[in-house]
This record gives sequence, C-alpha cells and structure tokens, in this order.
Amino acid sequence: MEHKQFYWGDMLSWLIAHGPTIVIAVVLAFVLIQLSRTLSSRIFGTVVKHKRGRDVEFQKRAETLRSILHFLFSAVIGTTAAVIVLDEIGVNVGPILAAAGVLGLAVGFGAQSLVKDIISGFFIFLEDQIRVGDVIEVAGKAGVVERMNLRVTILRDLSGNVHFVPNGEINVVTNMTKGYSRYVFDIGVAYREDVDEVTAIMQQVDESLRSDPDFKDDILEPLEILGLDQFADSALVIKARTMTKPIKQWRVAREFNRRLKIAFDEHQIEIPFPHRTVYIGMDKNGTSPPLNIVLGHADNPGGKK
Repeated sequence: MEHKQFYWGDMLSWLIAHGPTIVIAVVLAFVLIQLSRTLSSRIFGTVVKHKRGRDVEFQKRAETLRSILHFLFSAVIGTTAAVIVLDEIGVNVGPILAAAGVLGLAVGFGAQSLVKDIISGFFIFLEDQIRVGDVIEVAGKAGVVERMNLRVTILRDLSGNVHFVPNGEINVVTNMTKGYSRYVFDIGVAYREDVDEVTAIMQQVDESLRSDPDFKDDILEPLEILGLDQFADSALVIKARTMTKPIKQWRVAREFNRRLKIAFDEHQIEIPFPHRTVYIGMDKNGTSPPLNIVLGHADNPGGKK
C-alpha cells in the first residue's frame, strides 16, 4: 500500500513539475501551426484576388507556395515542440540533436544541386518569372513551358523536342510572351527604291491586316516603322515592329510578310539579292586581260561570245 502511494505520489509530483510545460508546448505548437495555415491562406488569397484573380496558373502557383511555406513552418514548430517534450520526459536530446546535425550535413553535401534547384524554383514561382504556356529561353534552351515545379522546368521546342531544365541552372530567363509580344521586321529593298513609298506600302499592308477578322484581335497596336536602319551591301534595310498578344507575334509576322511580298510585286518594288562586282585587274602597263562573256540559252547552250 505504501509502495503504491509512493508511486502515485512520485507520478503526481512529476506531472506537477513537467506536465504544464508539456501541455503548453503541445498546445502552443498546435495553435501556431493552425495560425500559420490561416495567415498563409489569407495572404496568398489576397494576392490572387487583387492581382490575378482570374489567372488559373497564378492561382496554382500561389497554392503551391502556400503549401510549401505552411510545411516549413509546421516542420520547424513541430520539431521544436518535440525537442521540448523529449527533454521534459527525461530523454537526453543532446545526442539526438548531434546525430540530426551530422545527418543533415551529410544530406546537405549529397544533395547540394537538389537544394539549389528547389531554392531557385521557389524564387521563380515567387517572382512569377515563368508560367505554363510561355515561350522562354533558359540555360541555352528555348521552347514552350509545358510543366514546371520547384525542381525542374520542362520545355518543348519547335521541333517537338522536350527539354528538362533543372531550376538551379536557370540564371537568366528570357520570356518572349509575358504580358504582350513584339516582332521586329528588317525589310530589305533595292537601293533604287523610294523609302517613303516603301514605308507607305508597309502601313497599307498593316492596316489591311488589322482589318482582317482573323488577325485584328491579335494585334494590339499599329505597325511602328522605326525608319531606314542600314545601308547594307545590297539593300536598304527598313526596321519596323508590331505588338501582339502573347505568343501571337510569329503568326502575325508570317501573314504580314506574305501580304507585303504581294504588295511589293504589285508596285514593282524590287526585293534585293546579293550583288558582286567583278574586277578584272590591270598590269603595270595599264592593260587588262581579255574577258570572254558567253550568252547562253536553253536551245543554244554554247551561245555567242
């Protein structure tokens, strides 16, 4: 009987001494985890609502970031609470923490590239640099973003090749379809042509394209003609650019080039081709070797000299 009283007495003393700390640690951890979930949901919900509430892809990114942050907070809070509870029940947490530190160090050395990929992916998500459907160039590869997560970005190029680019290798992102797109034209015409006439024809073609029901919704602004840009070897190069909806610039540019070729043919505007000047050369006496020119024909290959 005395033994039982002693046992229950010691247990009651232990509960009085350590029980409140354990209860407070567990309850506080639970409250903090729930609080982090609520705060992260409200913060990311507000961002989605006020910035891109209708963007499904942005909503997915926000939900991914919210889940990651909640997991990190929960892991830190839960680990801290577990250490406090173990210490209160008499478990020596020193060796456990030391072993965990050594294990974490080993994993860190073995997974440096993985950690780098995840951290880089986190900031790519956070800064909204890339979205699924964008046409981008990263790490020397270009294509349409088909899928992305915290570790890897998956591209498909024009030939259908799929590129898996680890996020840790992405140093510079070139996004060709963020917000809007542009296409720059370098239109070459012969030196004999009137530049003002050529630019007027380009404007007419642009107006007809913007009036076409198949293209008018894709073009955001009239063609901006920047002017005569180069005196090239065989051509005058006129530079212009157009603004379109994202990823529509190539479609618009191909149709513009097709119509411009037709318009140039109608107005007899010469599209240049490479020219070469042949120098026969002279000797010191000022004489040149004879140059034999043969005019050939399909019916008379030998021709006349």
